[in-house]
Formats: sequence, C-alpha cells, structure tokens
Amino acid sequence: MEPICRCRWCNPRNPLYVAYHDQEWGAPQYDDGKLFELLVLESFQAGLSWETILNKRESFRSAFGGFIPERVAAYGETETAALLENKSIVRNRRKIAAAVQNARVFLEIQREWGSFSRYIWHFTDGQVVYETGEASSPLSDRVSADLKQRGMTFVGTTIVYAYLQAIGVINSHEPGCFLHKRADLRP
Repeated sequence: MEPICRCRWCNPRNPLYVAYHDQEWGAPQYDDGKLFELLVLESFQAGLSWETILNKRESFRSAFGGFIPERVAAYGETETAALLENKSIVRNRRKIAAAVQNARVFLEIQREWGSFSRYIWHFTDGQVVYETGEASSPLSDRVSADLKQRGMTFVGTTIVYAYLQAIGVINSHEPGCFLHKRADLRP
C-alpha cells in the first residue's frame, strides 16, 4: 500500500497535525462557533508555527470558555490575568486582548449579517477559491481591511489568508496532496 501524499507542511509524525490536515484544513466551514475558534487560534499563531498552536488547541479551548464568543467578549481584567498565568496556552497580552476585542466585533458582525458565516462567505459569493503557494491575496487584503475597519486586531492580510485557508474559503491543498483540487475539477 502506497503512503498517502499530503501537503509538505503537514508533519506526518504528529497525529493532531495529520488529522487537522486530512479532516479540517481547507474544508468549507459554516458553523459560527468553529469560525470563531479558528479566528482566535490564527491570531495566536502570529509569529509562531501552526503546529505549536494546534498542539495547545485543547488548552486554548478550555482557557477561552469553549470559544463561545459571548463568554470571551465579556472577559475583563480577572479573566485576562488568569490567561496570562496559564502556562498551557500562548501568554501574550496583546493577543489575549485581541481575542476579547475580536469576540466583541464578531458578535456585532453576527447581529448585522445574521451569522458570521454569511459575512465571511459573502466575500466570495459563497464560492471556494482554489489557489496554492500564496501567503496573501487581494481577497485577504479586502477581508483584513474590513475586519480592521470594524475594530478587530491581529487580522493582517497574512493572518486572514491563513484563516481563509483554514475555514475552506480558500482551498490551498498542494498539487500531489490527496486533497488537492483545482478550480476546473471542483466537486
């Protein structure tokens, strides 16, 4: 039996990474809870590897109240201090503050659009973009600018591009990967 070919970035020795690559990354996501979770995690990745964040995902999930945006939006000084003491997550004051602020904006977007999913997918009219080898694009530039204008932080174009890949708005599985799809071969 031949080994399964995956994207080069996927560490085959890390079962969490393999499962993330095979079952989650690049798959279209419409659930607001998952969309918020990945938004928070991608902002924490800035300057770090995704594998580092993925390995701490369960700790982040616990520390951030199951990634329920209403809970995170209500965090104050007490919760922030507890997060800064939590050695099982990335303890960065600016990223923690961004998670709280972004939760508040996330809720505003939900109120305005009916769901965050409807908002994020409107940028592509609900269509998946197929491209590989990029770290940003005009799409991530537009989404980043809009999120910043609404008051989010840690949502630069590179972070947003990685986010759009994670939630499947952009499918970037590399040629040779068993999950690679080209626009002309869409399901």
